[in-house]
Amino acid sequence: MERIKEECGIMGIFDGPEVTRRVVMGLYSLQHRGQESVGVATANGENIHLLKRMGLVTELNREEKEVESMVGIASIGHVRYSTTGNSNINNAQPMLVSTKRGPIAVAHNGNIVNAPEIRRTMEEDGHIFQSTSDTEIILHLIARSKKVDLAEAMVETLAQLTGSFCLAFLTRNEIYVARDGFGIRPLCLGRLDKTWVVASETCALDLLGAAYVRDIKPGELLRINTNGIESFTFASKPHRAHCIFEFVYFARPDSRIFEESCDKIRRRIGKALAKEHPVPADVVISVPDSSNTAAIGYAQEAGIDFDIGLLRNHYVGRTFIDPSQNVREQKVKLKFNPIAGVLRGKRVVLVDDSIVRGTTLKFLTKMLKDAGAREVHIRISSPPVKNPCFYGMDFPSKTELIASNLTKEETRKLLGADSLEYLGIKGLLAVAPGGSENYCAACFDGRYPEDIPEGSTKFRCE
Repeated sequence: MERIKEECGIMGIFDGPEVTRRVVMGLYSLQHRGQESVGVATANGENIHLLKRMGLVTELNREEKEVESMVGIASIGHVRYSTTGNSNINNAQPMLVSTKRGPIAVAHNGNIVNAPEIRRTMEEDGHIFQSTSDTEIILHLIARSKKVDLAEAMVETLAQLTGSFCLAFLTRNEIYVARDGFGIRPLCLGRLDKTWVVASETCALDLLGAAYVRDIKPGELLRINTNGIESFTFASKPHRAHCIFEFVYFARPDSRIFEESCDKIRRRIGKALAKEHPVPADVVISVPDSSNTAAIGYAQEAGIDFDIGLLRNHYVGRTFIDPSQNVREQKVKLKFNPIAGVLRGKRVVLVDDSIVRGTTLKFLTKMLKDAGAREVHIRISSPPVKNPCFYGMDFPSKTELIASNLTKEETRKLLGADSLEYLGIKGLLAVAPGGSENYCAACFDGRYPEDIPEGSTKFRCE
């Protein structure tokens, strides 16, 4: 598939040694959630020191002396993929502002769907914005609140927002953490000795040796300081709306999200796919890496050997593209290479997590057949993607989504596959823990958990 760009990842640490370096380390585990920019902010009781760079987490480590100088009692960090706002340093996070309550920094994962409406109102009132990010709107709302207590100002602010958001705020001596009322994106709390850790996924806790305590509850604001943790509620929804695509693709398989092992659910997804759409075959392979676990589940249920049929090059960054050749085909060849010995003369089941435009799978199918595969049967571990996402996934518009424009048979012919099948939405939701009513699958069925305001930014995160 054409990789759906992840949303963002946030990290926070309160108390303990080397809080800045620990946040930077934790961000390495969240790098899959954003590769465009990275930042860290550290509070020392008086001031907040901010460091941001375009690029990967390694860009922070290039500033080793500055990172070492960021000594403090608490720190938050962020890895970003731009879903709303342009790709520039002004939109990189954390964002830091000065207010009547002192400096406040924030890191955000999500998409505020009523941000355009709020921003228009603020601009009419004379507000000046330094970025095009919806995160800045949150800071403006907090800064102008008449509430005396900062937690109350945050509760008042968060109650005005619609959409998805996981937020880590940093003040001179506290961290505040919040999650939208539907709990659309994952956010967890961990503990390491006397140190509190918050992160988008538990894989970041694992890297630091922190123990998982619990998820931040939907609609909860958590204050963390030297007195411990204090919980506030700013929203109460009749049900949850966890993003089902976190299980399908976004989250790392070694993470625990929505209070369940992602690896376990992804294997169940693969098994459900095999039950719904079996096919006589000799080998099951995946489109690495996000489809590996589902492919293993498919192979186990189908009783067919799983093997590595495609090798992925993890070190392809900005590369020279020969304009005389098909640019997208070159990119596929740079990123993937078939293993002919696994494929030659075989009936192959190729498992992928989703189809967006279909162009990458078209080239991969041809690549497998050129390597000697006798048949290629494509199995997709999610339903057809037909609708845009307003909660942080970078899906194209409906005009670019192949499932919105072609039938399944037309898509199969375009891909050059011998067969094509998708996991049905009932089958997908059946394996999700906690009941199907607690998940958002709007990208598949168009049923959004709330009304989307007209003019809202589509498929974009912070």
